[in-house]
Amino acid sequence: MRVFLTGSTGFIGFQVARELLDAGHQVLGLTRSDEGERSLLELGAEPHRGNIEDLDSLRKGAENCDAIIHTAFDHDFARFVENCQKDSRVIAALGAVLEGSARPLLITSGVAMGSSGPGQLADEDYFDPANPHPRTASELAGQALSQRGVNVVVLRLSQIHNPVKQGLVTYLIDLARQKGVSAYVGEGHEHWSAAHLVDTARLYRLALEKHQPGARYHASAEPRIAFRDIAQVIGEGLGVPTVSLSNDEAAAHFGWMAGFAGHDMSAASDKTMARLGWQPKGPGLLDDLRALFGK
Repeated sequence: MRVFLTGSTGFIGFQVARELLDAGHQVLGLTRSDEGERSLLELGAEPHRGNIEDLDSLRKGAENCDAIIHTAFDHDFARFVENCQKDSRVIAALGAVLEGSARPLLITSGVAMGSSGPGQLADEDYFDPANPHPRTASELAGQALSQRGVNVVVLRLSQIHNPVKQGLVTYLIDLARQKGVSAYVGEGHEHWSAAHLVDTARLYRLALEKHQPGARYHASAEPRIAFRDIAQVIGEGLGVPTVSLSNDEAAAHFGWMAGFAGHDMSAASDKTMARLGWQPKGPGLLDDLRALFGK
């Protein structure tokens, strides 16, 4: 298939592009820079100049492709709500190109969208449209397209990692360096889920090739990693103390990250594995963290 890929030069998107090309697909990759164009050409993909602010550039890229994979997202988390709303507009624009066809649109969300309550493992088949989480906007945009007959598939991400980057955990590392302590909230019993970058890229390809319209899939190779264990490995790696904070202390310490640090983001992926034949093989999150620190 010829696939229009947004975020094609990003951490996840570039690996998705490599995975698609290795499987014999063609990739038209969205990029906004000369450097991005060179990277895509060297990989064997075709660059398409544009960005997620320019909806016309997105429509033009999508017009002559067999499928769209949307991995781009503005990761300025200080403006998270605004950026989630922007993502919903991007999804609407991409989906409009596909109306009246069976061509798939794979969009990206977060595993927290599948949780039915605090501490509950997120489930692929669960979605609450009234969820106050800002990322709900992405799935609502996809749902609206599905109701108009567009073939929408949702990929929900956990903490996607390799020894270089680890999703939100990367921000925790930066914060621990700045503050001189690696912190968790209360007893640190909240859990996060994670998946290796290479496994995640393979999941996108499998979802492209084997999906059911309207399905949701979880990139969660490790369903439950205690937040305290993540903080401990960071503290050991940086050589700083690992400390517990009260809720009030956490708000001041974590800043914008406080909305994530004290919350459970665990997620099952049994249905994803069964439905797509996805079998994660990469190292775990804590192993990649130790590799980052040379441990």
